Amino acid sequence: MTGGSMTKAELVDEVSRVSDLTKKHSEVIVDTVFRSIIAALQRGEKIELRGFGSFRLRRREPRKGRNPKTGDKVDVPPKKVPYFKPGKELKELINREPLPPAAAAPAAADRPVNPAADPDTVGV
Repeated sequence: MTGGSMTKAELVDEVSRVSDLTKKHSEVIVDTVFRSIIAALQRGEKIELRGFGSFRLRRREPRKGRNPKTGDKVDVPPKKVPYFKPGKELKELINREPLPPAAAAPAAADRPVNPAADPDTVGV
């Protein structure tokens, strides 16, 4: 990840890496998920992903705004804005202490070497 945020391209790379699919297939999957969420919201539907969260629309009422450059009052029309509510499981996963890198996966030096299974150790 770059600078603490994940781009769509990085998400596609991660899907590709985890699923052993090509980047092109992974991109189709990610695009399809995004388009499906957008289409459901456009139809006024709520999207609920158990363990992750839900997407829904909230309606903003019309209001009087102000042009920051000129100070003139302007009418802001009503609009719908997407809203994401994280699920309980997602909140718990985010707030859980991460495992230290060493505990997550044993380092190569810590694993016993099996010469029969490792072609780099032939003749050792």
